[in-house]
Amino acid sequence: MSNILESLGSLLQNKLDNEERAPLHVGEVMNCWMFLAAIHEANIFTQIALNTTSDDELQEMLRDSAKSCEKQTKSMKNFLVNEGIPLPPLTEHKPKSETVGIPSGVKMTDDEIANGVSLKEVTAILLCTNGMTQAVRDDVGKMFLQFLLEKVNFNTSLKNMMRKRGWIKVPPYFTPPAMPKK
Repeated sequence: MSNILESLGSLLQNKLDNEERAPLHVGEVMNCWMFLAAIHEANIFTQIALNTTSDDELQEMLRDSAKSCEKQTKSMKNFLVNEGIPLPPLTEHKPKSETVGIPSGVKMTDDEIANGVSLKEVTAILLCTNGMTQAVRDDVGKMFLQFLLEKVNFNTSLKNMMRKRGWIKVPPYFTPPAMPKK
C-alpha cells in the first residue's frame, strides 16, 4: 500500500512543482481555518482524556492521537501564516493532572473517551474530504489528502480497539422486509 501512496505523492509533487501559485480562495481559507480549529480542539479533548483514564492501551492510543493532532496543527498553522491568513482563536492546552484527583461524577469513562475521540476523528476526516474536494490549489488538496490518510490510518486502529473492548456504538441492524430469512 505504501508504494501506491508514494507513487501518488510523487505524481502530486511533480505537478505541484509546476503549478502557478494563485492566492487561496475563500473556500480554501475557510476549510483550512475550520480544520485547524477542529484538530486543535480534538487535541484538547485528548489532553483531558489522558488526565482521566488509567487504561494503558487507551493512553497509548490517546498519545498517538495527540502526536498526530500536534503535527497537523503545526503544519496547518505554518501554512496559514505563510499565506498571510490570521489564525483562529484556539483553546489553551490543559495541564497534566492525576486521574485519582478527578471526582467520579466528572471523570469520563474509557468508553466515553474512546467514542469522543472517534467522533472527533470522523469530524476531521469529513473536514479533510471537504477541503480536498473544494481545493483549487493542488498544494492545499495534497495537504488535506495527507491529513486524511493519517486520520483514516489512526481511526482504523481506534475502531479495532473499540470493537475488541465492546465500546463501539453500532446502530440497529436493518433487514429489508422482503429479504429471505436464513
